Formats: sequence, C-alpha cells, structure tokens
Amino acid sequence: MPFSKGLCLKVVLFAFVFLQLQTVYAKSSREGVPVGELTPREIEKRLQECPVVQNLNDYKHASENSTSSWTSQIFTVLFPSANPAVNALLATLYISGPPNFLLALCPPNIDPASLSIMVAFAVGGILGDTLFHLLPEIFLGEEAEGRARFVMVEPNRNLLLGVAIMLGFMTFVAMDKGLRIATGGAGGHDHSHSHEPTSSGVTTSIESKDTTSLRSRKAEKAANGNVQEIEKKPSDNPSIRLSAYLNLIADFTHNITDGLAMSSSFYASPTTGAITTMAVFFHEIPHEVGDFALLIQSGFSKKAAMMSQFVTALGAFLGTAIGIAVQEYGGNSSGGERFGVGIMGTSLQWGDLLLPFTAGTFLYVGTVAVIPEMLETGSDKRKEFGKMIKEFTAIAAGAGIMLAISWS
Repeated sequence: MPFSKGLCLKVVLFAFVFLQLQTVYAKSSREGVPVGELTPREIEKRLQECPVVQNLNDYKHASENSTSSWTSQIFTVLFPSANPAVNALLATLYISGPPNFLLALCPPNIDPASLSIMVAFAVGGILGDTLFHLLPEIFLGEEAEGRARFVMVEPNRNLLLGVAIMLGFMTFVAMDKGLRIATGGAGGHDHSHSHEPTSSGVTTSIESKDTTSLRSRKAEKAANGNVQEIEKKPSDNPSIRLSAYLNLIADFTHNITDGLAMSSSFYASPTTGAITTMAVFFHEIPHEVGDFALLIQSGFSKKAAMMSQFVTALGAFLGTAIGIAVQEYGGNSSGGERFGVGIMGTSLQWGDLLLPFTAGTFLYVGTVAVIPEMLETGSDKRKEFGKMIKEFTAIAAGAGIMLAISWS
C-alpha cells in the first residue's frame, strides 16, 4: 500500500522522538544538569539542535506559504501590539463598545424572539471557537511557525485542565441556578435572549399584546366618559423590576468572564486571542440587544436601559484586568518554569487555568443556555421546520467561519 509524504513524515517523527530525548538526556548529563530540572523551553531548545528535527524544520519551512492570509493581515491591524495585555484591552474595547452603541439604533419595542437566527449564528461561532481552537490550544498548544514543535504529555496536567473546564461550566450553572432561585423560578440569565419569563411577574409576549390592546380599549372608553381607570405601568410591579436588576447583575458577571476570555486567549497566542474576540463579538450583539429589550419591557426608559448596559460592560474590563494580573503574577507554563514545580506537581501555573475555565463557560453558553429553547416546537409543523432549517444554517455558518479562520 503506497504511503503519502505526510504519513511518512509522521512515521519518521515518532520513530526518532525517543532518539532525540536520549540526545537531550546525554547532553544534559554531560553538562551536569538533570533532565528533571530542565524547563520546557530548554528541552525545546535542545531538541531543535538534533539533526532530524532540523531536517523537519527545513521541510516545514519550505512547505509553508510565504504570504500571510487576509485574516492574519486584518488581525495585525486590529491588534498591532506585541504585548498581549495591550491586545487584550483592545479586544475588550471591541466587544464592549460597538454592540452597546448599536442599541441607539434599536427601537424600544423590539421583540427579542426575532433575534433567534442571530443567536444561532453566534452559538455556532462560540462552539466553533471552543471546539476548533480553544480545546486544541489548551491541550496541545499553538503551532510553532517555521519549525517542528514537540508536546510533552503529562497525564496529571491534562486532568487539571479538564477540571478547569468543568469548573468554568459549573460556574455558569451555579450563576444561572442562583438567579432562578432569586427570581422565584422566573428563568435565569437567558443567553438565548427570548426573555419570556413566567408567572412570577414578567409577562410573556402574548400577555403583553393582550395587555396593550386592553389598555387601548380602556383609554378609548375613558375618552368617551364611560370609564376612568389608571393604567398600571410595568415598573409598578416590584417582581419585574427585581428580575431586571438581577439580570443586570448576571450580565455584569457574564461580562467579567468575557474579559477573562480576552486576557487568557491573547496570553496563549495572538491567533487564539483574535479568533476568540471575533466569536465573543458575534455573541455580544444579540446578547446586548436581548438584555436591552428586557429592560425596556421592565419599565426602563431607552436612555436608562442604554446607560445600564454601558455600566455592565465595565465588567468586561474588570475581567480583563483580573486576567492580566493572574497571567503576569501567577505565571504560565511557557514562562520557563521547571517540570514538577507547578500546581500539584505538574508544569501548570495559575495563568494556564484561565483559558480552560473560559472554554467551560463557552460550552455552557453554546449548549445549555440555548439548545433547550431550540428544541421547543409549536403546533405549526411547516413553520417550525422552516425555523429549524434557518437556525441550523446559521449555526453552520458561524462554526464554518471559525473553522475557515483556524484552518492553516
């Protein structure tokens, strides 16, 4: 059976990896440095001195495309700094500013349910970023440009990364559950943005229409002198106002995790940061519009709703600042630390746990927060089937964009 050039290259790589490690061990022994005290960076440096690895580097360099892609050129313009902290702050500005300024163009009576297609597109982007880029980056790292890169497998390290992913997921579960308890089961911080709470105080869209028509009839009767009634505004209902304020708190917390995503992704690599920024940006537009509509329905004026959204956007900058501090002072495994001196005897540092924590929160947003509503159907089979096709097409489009950008 004929072998492809790529398969032969992989066979050669794995056949000589032990030889290269033996060379590193022999060299470190000659220099009086035990292998266990070498840092990952030192091991990588010595591996690059091996003849077989140098041949692999030459082959990779010759096969790489010398011209950068158009996405790389755009990312370079948007994130020009070599400092990951500066790029993380720029990314936070991008995901917080434009979506909030777009609220000025939104009509006060916008129906959050009309955002379902946009939400599906955003979910595809977030799941695509998580599955195609973040998770491979977390466990394998970023590809080295112009040279072969080796991955040292640490089972306990991988276990801790999985724990961090689960912790991020369960953090959003706890936040959503706590909000539902606080509102008496009125529905938590709904990332699907339908915002149709139940009988605890917030009216559904159908009830709102009925109430509006009833008020118009009462107002007409009052004009004819038949009846005099004082309309009760939504803001007069304490339960509605409580739900709105609790949603703002949850939105602020959610934005903190977005800021953590910005800092952790840019400290991982510029490409990871840029792609994560794009995925979060797509999600923030329907997210902000949906929360804006909820505040309007809860009795906020348009100006008050916009100002509230700007205040919650500050949570993203707070999260970015926290993430930068953790990365700078907590360290990461690429900073030159030796094996076995990190968290629980692994090479992991505290900064390495932010990216898997972010991936866990993204998994929650892309699945638990949206999929249940997508599974709900009405009695009109033709209409529901058409809606399903549109939503799945939007998810595929969002995920496809992430795949195209990540593809090398």
